[in-house]
Amino acid sequence: MSLNRNSLALKDHIRETQIFNRRLLIAAIFTILLLLLLLLRLAYLQILHQEHFVSLSENNRVTILPIPPTRGLIYDRNGVLLAQNLPSFSLELVPEHIPDLDATLAELQKLISISEEDLARFQKFRKRKRRFEGIPLRFRLTDEEVARVSTNLYRLPGVEIRAELARHYPLGKLASHAVGYVGRINEEDLRKLNPSSYSGTSHIGKVGVERAYEDILHGTVGFQQVETNAQGRILNVLERTLPVPGKNLFLNLDTRVQAVAEKAFGEDNGALVALDPQNGAVLALVSIPTYDPNLFVNGLDSKTFQTLRDSPDRPLFNRALRGQYPPGSTLKPFIGLAGLELDEITPGEKLNCPGFYMLKNDPRRYRDWKKTGHGDTDLSKAIIESCDVYFYSLSMALGIDRLHQYLSAFGLGKRTGIDIQGELSGLLPSSAWKRRTYNTVWYPGETLIAGIGQGFMLTTPLQLASITATLSRYGKRYKPRMIYAIQDADEKNYHLIKPQASDTVPIARKSNWQTIITAMKNVITNPHGTARRISRNLSYTLAGKTGTAQVFGIKQDEEYKEEDVSKKLRDHALFIGFAPVEEPQIAVAVVVENGGHGATTAAPIVRKVIDTYMLESKHHEPAQ
Repeated sequence: MSLNRNSLALKDHIRETQIFNRRLLIAAIFTILLLLLLLLRLAYLQILHQEHFVSLSENNRVTILPIPPTRGLIYDRNGVLLAQNLPSFSLELVPEHIPDLDATLAELQKLISISEEDLARFQKFRKRKRRFEGIPLRFRLTDEEVARVSTNLYRLPGVEIRAELARHYPLGKLASHAVGYVGRINEEDLRKLNPSSYSGTSHIGKVGVERAYEDILHGTVGFQQVETNAQGRILNVLERTLPVPGKNLFLNLDTRVQAVAEKAFGEDNGALVALDPQNGAVLALVSIPTYDPNLFVNGLDSKTFQTLRDSPDRPLFNRALRGQYPPGSTLKPFIGLAGLELDEITPGEKLNCPGFYMLKNDPRRYRDWKKTGHGDTDLSKAIIESCDVYFYSLSMALGIDRLHQYLSAFGLGKRTGIDIQGELSGLLPSSAWKRRTYNTVWYPGETLIAGIGQGFMLTTPLQLASITATLSRYGKRYKPRMIYAIQDADEKNYHLIKPQASDTVPIARKSNWQTIITAMKNVITNPHGTARRISRNLSYTLAGKTGTAQVFGIKQDEEYKEEDVSKKLRDHALFIGFAPVEEPQIAVAVVVENGGHGATTAAPIVRKVIDTYMLESKHHEPAQ
């Protein structure tokens, strides 16, 4: 009892009250400060920055979605459709609505073909998209596949068939190297593109006209403002700006000429280019073998791509623009013209051809294709019969550097400037080039070989066609062009593409050019002309020159027997020609890989092409 009284006596109620009141005051002040800070923050948000946060809130509620434009169409000069847009059906899955994804995939595999690549792509897309968004599983369903899936949709929740426009090439393989194709946008494309211009777009031109004129064909993206909830679901469309469709293109290509040219190659590989000498219009651009561009629209499976990529025939390689071949004897008219223009020869001047040519102090014999020789030969006979010895002698008189200077005026060794990508420049050698490239001097024997279009000399089929067109017009040059006109999306107005002239080859005397062209005409009509076989029933005037280019070298005095050599090692066959001689409308160059002789393999192809254009085409001006 005494201890309890002492503890009560020691308790100080006044002090305890003071402490409690002090703590209560501090708590109240702290609470008031917090309320003031909250009010200040509210004032900051609601009054000072009200517009900013209202905008952020609105953006959280309103989303801008792109509307992709319709891609422009591509036609040939006669209005034949080369590239169009067709409805295409794809199969999509919405994971949110699918109770058992694995079971649904298994059911779909019973209905339609679904590859391992389709499944891998689906899983890749699935990681990027939200559960309520559709994920593509299969593209380009056939009508039968659409019917199978559609009749089973009632038991496949979350499975949808979506229709969209897809690029389609109705002529398949025809002119595929010229028209090109579109493909899905990849990471490399994304690094080059303006993202805003391609919002909502999944495809882009990859090669050919489709790539070169991508900006015109693509159109302008449209947009729509949609109201969404917090999960991103679309609740309502608030505003819509329609896309502007891409413009249509009309090409200079004539599909009738193109089809005849491609068929004329038969089982051989090679390239052909046909131009209008009066304006540079590309009438045909052939690279054989070709491929089906429709395969690339939605992506190839790996097996098909590997087959195309690894094929020894290289169907994806554009030989017309990128194939570099020795021009062989097709170069002889140009070298003969150089000799006339530079006053190294006269038309009637003759030399004796014994079947070989020898340099001073050199035991080697540079052989003519004709063992027994051509006898006394002037320039005209040298072109008509393709005498090698005559051009050995002429090239030595000119020298490699003067040859280089004169032939470069025609455009050899340079890109022609055609309006699609991928062109190579070929090679026009000179002493400076060899010094720069191999750090060694140019030898006289190399000049002889260059004089018959062999050795280091390389040209593309497009270059050969271009210089042939230039020769036919006495030196007037035009850049080759694929496009004739651009048509507005409303299909009313046409914008014609003007021809682009290049530097004219200087003319010393017009008679020199006439001498060469007359000789090329006689290559066809003369009984001794190397291309006389194609003169039968010819109803127009045709000038041309055959050519043969060696694929591999042979030893001194060794004979070349075609039947003993593998097909891949046989000579390339070439031919250049234009018609009619009086007012040229078409110039053609063809290279048949390992085709043997230009007269027997290449020349007949050119005859078929020119016949088609001159005799079967109803008109030469593109349709409008």
